[in-house]
Amino acid sequence: MSQHGLLRPLRAAELSEGTLRYLLLVAALLTPRPPPLMVFNEPEASLHPNLIGALARSMRKVSKETQLFVVSHSAQLVSELRKDDCCVEIALEKRLGETLAPEHESPKWRWPSR
Repeated sequence: MSQHGLLRPLRAAELSEGTLRYLLLVAALLTPRPPPLMVFNEPEASLHPNLIGALARSMRKVSKETQLFVVSHSAQLVSELRKDDCCVEIALEKRLGETLAPEHESPKWRWPSR
């Protein structure tokens, strides 16, 4: 990575985990031929809080071309993603070891008999 003011380009090993993660997320989002579905699990992990808005803007832009699923614990990221009404939010809760989506109807599971 090179930047104005640096005496020499930096190697990947010299970058922070957050910087590397951000660069990889942006590379995935800016692919010239996005896949039909992209899934991001906690993309905010290790990112500086100032980068979350930029990441969300990129995600909102890409969501116009491809289906995105984003799993996040970050209220800031969720708030940023809501800005263009581009998302459906499903909040999950854990009760007694069971993960529930209280605002949504539970699926009707049909278990085969033994």
